[in-house]
Amino acid sequence: MDKKEFLDYIDEKKDVITDVSDKIWEYAELSLMEFKSAKLYCEVLEKEGFKVETPVAGIETAFKASYGSGKPVIGILGEYDALSGLSQKAGATEREELVTGGCGHGCGHNMLGAGSMAAAFAVKKYLEKKGEGHGTVIFYGCPGEEGGASKAFMARDGVWKELDAAITWHPSDVNQVTSGTCNSCIQTEYIFKGVASHAAGAPEFGRSALDAVEVMNMGVQFLREHMPDSARIHYAITDAGGNSPNVVQPHARVLYMVRSMLAKDALALQARVDKIAQAAAMMTETEVTQQFIDGCSNTVPNKVLEQLLWNNFNEVGVDSYTPEEFDYAKKIMDSYEMKSDKLPGAACDEDEAIRAFVDEKSEHGTRPINDFLIPYHYSEKQRAGSTDVGDVSWLTPTAQINVASFVSKAPGHSWQNVSCGHTSIGHKSVITAGKGLAATAMDLFEKPEVLEAAKAEFEKKTAGGYYCPVPKDAVPVVPGQ
Repeated sequence: MDKKEFLDYIDEKKDVITDVSDKIWEYAELSLMEFKSAKLYCEVLEKEGFKVETPVAGIETAFKASYGSGKPVIGILGEYDALSGLSQKAGATEREELVTGGCGHGCGHNMLGAGSMAAAFAVKKYLEKKGEGHGTVIFYGCPGEEGGASKAFMARDGVWKELDAAITWHPSDVNQVTSGTCNSCIQTEYIFKGVASHAAGAPEFGRSALDAVEVMNMGVQFLREHMPDSARIHYAITDAGGNSPNVVQPHARVLYMVRSMLAKDALALQARVDKIAQAAAMMTETEVTQQFIDGCSNTVPNKVLEQLLWNNFNEVGVDSYTPEEFDYAKKIMDSYEMKSDKLPGAACDEDEAIRAFVDEKSEHGTRPINDFLIPYHYSEKQRAGSTDVGDVSWLTPTAQINVASFVSKAPGHSWQNVSCGHTSIGHKSVITAGKGLAATAMDLFEKPEVLEAAKAEFEKKTAGGYYCPVPKDAVPVVPGQ
């Protein structure tokens, strides 16, 4: 099968695709509040001929855009939420807010969604030519990755079980297939209620909610000695009870994030943190309620899908850049406050041959844009972060790629990334990602033996069962609300 005519369709629709990326960049909406972004996607996808359904799993800014009929059913995942405090002028090489105190796409989700949509466009064109009954493509609009974990809520409601496989990508500073696993993660907010009183004149009548938070935090510090080395617990006091030290604080809140590689272990550790919160309330004679915020599982790597993605990425090729783009990238590199001496790419610390390849191609880590594809390396190494793509991977074979959308070694969630996400460098990555994903999806339709091999690998690795980190009665919420 010649994929070229279908991949060329992405080039034909380039202006539409990059316009969506830029508009989402401009909207810069926070998790679960991406109303303009979701509306734009639904309008563009409906115009392109997709059947659009919204909301999904009770999430107002989530949607599904489907085309085709029959099996296999291939899912393509998109995200579009921004981060707070990262407003930045596009293409600027110095910190310069676009909106004072505003939000920005420091993780590149404006590009992520647009690139995945581009892939869906091409696959739809392919299925049109194949005719009825040759398969289905579904583009999923997944909000709240930065603090909502919509994919985990969708997993709880069985959405991903309709798929034979799922593919996605993420903007990065390198071109590579993402392998390995990550941490499961659970976020819970603890809300303490006390009794206000004059801190000097009648302290005996007060019951401090802030004391309860501090006692809880101290209890968790002692827990750290008695949990696995691979686990992590983080917290932030989101409400300290007011600004008057002479008033016993009647209310206080603390947001906790509990991580472990497997969701079942994170759930077990979470239960211990819950007990500490209850004990802190007893010790201070306050009341505590808790609110589940979000949770996600570790990723299950799938070697068959990852190798297929790499093969197609290699065929599509990486982006090339103009002298002006390299000059911009060099100025961005010079703006980093903290300089990293690590080589770019996830596999450099696992494979000596890859390390040598990257060292040469990146000019010892000094090249401002990594315009090369890192060789494929399968891994089961646990990495520090978390993503709700993990919950998809526990219910269907899943794999993803990184495409160089940012300047080399750009700090994650940074103004530098925001600046780059609305430039020609970002636009190129969106088109390249779309082509790589689309070519892979078409192979899954054309090569049933590859899809069956991916499923067999998936069944073996998930034999222990899926432990959903989202409670049955939980609804997506924004912390503090």
